[in-house]
Amino acid sequence: MRKIKYWLVLLALITPVIILSGCESVTQRADTQDTWNRIERRKRVIIGLDDSFVPMGFRQKNGKLVGYDVDLARAVFKQYGIKADFQPIDWSMKETELKNGTIDLLWNGYSINPSRRKKVAFSRPYLKNEQILVTKKASNILNFADMKGKSLGVQNGSTGLTALDERPKVLKDLIKNQKPVLYDTFPDAFIDLNANRIQGILMDQVYADYYIKHQKNSSSYRTYSSKELPVEYYAVGMRKGDKTLHQKINAGLGKLQKNGELRKINQKWFGTNSNYLGAD
Repeated sequence: MRKIKYWLVLLALITPVIILSGCESVTQRADTQDTWNRIERRKRVIIGLDDSFVPMGFRQKNGKLVGYDVDLARAVFKQYGIKADFQPIDWSMKETELKNGTIDLLWNGYSINPSRRKKVAFSRPYLKNEQILVTKKASNILNFADMKGKSLGVQNGSTGLTALDERPKVLKDLIKNQKPVLYDTFPDAFIDLNANRIQGILMDQVYADYYIKHQKNSSSYRTYSSKELPVEYYAVGMRKGDKTLHQKINAGLGKLQKNGELRKINQKWFGTNSNYLGAD
């Protein structure tokens, strides 16, 4: 009996050490290993995305994956004879998926921010974005202050959620219970907004503009921005150890800018270059 207790105590002591050691090795590998040779050999790179994020990467009614980032990623890797494959993931677990090697890149309206810089390396930015409030006109909400006591929807793992927490006086302190309703995807949030279960959504301006424009009842929505929320920039997220992949993506974006392909992709999805940064 004493021997059994001894081994149980020993197991309880060493298990956390083993788990911690495993976590450290995964992080160390992600921060130091350059995987370009492996990607080049298999001629395939796996890109993680939320496949409901219009217009960056989303499913058409026939199930085909399309989008701005889909076109851009394929155009970059075509230069290297590598196929871009896209893997839908739980967006709240995106950095974990990347670190574990389930995917090679995050390329899906992925905004640069300080907390993410601690976890991943970013390519040069290629598109400007900001967080905006979306409401229905029928709610008579005319500004951020009118959200006082109202329910706000935010996507889990989004920069909107980060902005809400980092600048609580802008919106978080106003909303019902000072706590947003979290959604896995923005379409789910719009369902509740349309049903008046929530009265606003804090979300990417790039997504909101495209989504609303393509709704039959587009005139029923209002959008608001705030100078208190910073401008954001989309970039490609990768493991810190992937130095060669980082260089290849930046070089590829630069070549697409020079040959005019980047401008064509931008005009295809936005019809304007107002948010376009290019790649110098």
